[in-house]
Amino acid sequence: MSGAEAMLEQPLCTLAFCWRIERRDGVTIGLTSHDRDLEIGGLIYRAAPGMTPSAVRSGIGLDGEDSDLAGALSSDAISEADLMAGRWDGAALELRLTQWEAPGALWLLLARGEIGAVSRKGAGFSAELIGATAVLGEPVAPSTSPDCRARLGDKACRVDMAKRRRIVAVTGVDGAEAMVSGLAAGAYAFGTLRWLTGANAGLVQAVVDNGAAGVALADPPAFAVTAGTLAQLTEGCDRQLATCSGRFGNVANFRGEPYLPGMDLLTRYPGA
Repeated sequence: MSGAEAMLEQPLCTLAFCWRIERRDGVTIGLTSHDRDLEIGGLIYRAAPGMTPSAVRSGIGLDGEDSDLAGALSSDAISEADLMAGRWDGAALELRLTQWEAPGALWLLLARGEIGAVSRKGAGFSAELIGATAVLGEPVAPSTSPDCRARLGDKACRVDMAKRRRIVAVTGVDGAEAMVSGLAAGAYAFGTLRWLTGANAGLVQAVVDNGAAGVALADPPAFAVTAGTLAQLTEGCDRQLATCSGRFGNVANFRGEPYLPGMDLLTRYPGA
């Protein structure tokens, strides 16, 4: 019998759930279902007795690995504004079981994954925990497409992005338009803007297009932007063969089939 099994078979179990949540920007918090804070491995797990996980099961099968976590997102450490802004989207999450009398002596992993869809239920929130088995649902081979399937700068594209990022000062925001001077028109279309300072720090937004004095974002910033806020602009790509060849000189790594006949070939008839 393992140590964990021995602890679980004791007549009186003093157990508590512990959540470790790490955002994509590195911010990490710990929450526990116990009524007082616990310190384990140098991280303080703040008391949040209202947290409850859905049924968690493990086995050798491929079903039932994903789960839901209710209440974990209603803690003061995770505000509604940050949730709605997407700060916690894709955050890595671990759910463990410990004994509150001896924190860390039992450290049983129940679930691991990342936060997926977040929904509001009354005064609280619930989040879907996407497990490792979700990868098995992805296509084994990519579908053919006339556009490039790679993302600019990834391991399939191989374009060096070191000189294609720029830190700028945003002088103001008008709706979804961020005012930035000294830009080459269209250079950052389909790229990203990452806020470095201010209330939006850490958030990444998609860039639709840009002119010489402004950047058109896909959505308005989640929080107010003050003049002088710093942001990082990263170039994008429209995934077309002509752009890959003419702008980036990277046609050898183009991940698309622009000359492959489409489905309309099946509807053609002689003389058409």
